[in-house]
Amino acid sequence: MASSSSYNSPCAACKFLRRKCMPGCIFAPYFPPEEPQKFANVHKIFGASNVTKLLNELLPQQREDAVNSLAYEAEARVRDPVYGCVGAISFLQRQVQRLQKELDAANADLLRYSYTDIPPASLSVPPGLASFQHIPQRQFTARFGNETGFYRQSATAAYSFPYAVPWTDTSSEDISEGGGGGGHL
Repeated sequence: MASSSSYNSPCAACKFLRRKCMPGCIFAPYFPPEEPQKFANVHKIFGASNVTKLLNELLPQQREDAVNSLAYEAEARVRDPVYGCVGAISFLQRQVQRLQKELDAANADLLRYSYTDIPPASLSVPPGLASFQHIPQRQFTARFGNETGFYRQSATAAYSFPYAVPWTDTSSEDISEGGGGGGHL
């Protein structure tokens, strides 16, 4: 950002404060004359003196980020005097939670439809199991991400398999022997 004092036009801060914009003005690089409302908001919320002190305490490479943060907070505080940017953050967090719930529901629907769309004839029974009259049905419950980020049990996504699923096998056989490890989900 070029200093506005080189154009013989005072920066937005000096214009607002009705003072002469000196060549070393701390505000000039961050409050150009084309953005008077930016400084007006920052001044209204934080005060010019406090902003000057803050900028003087920071390293020059940190000042632009600090001014952008101050300007964002000031604009949010002007729009919402009670909550400021915290109100916007809360709104966005609630929106993310709502969308996560919608995504969970859509994933549950996809799983439910993917298992109901498989025709029974397409499941081939191995020759050794063909002599069994009845194959016991195993149940499992799908798990999806939740509001805190990971797994919750979905009450709407229970599925049956016509075969024994290895991760729900409750036989007395020792699963630590013979490859595969065997953690339960």
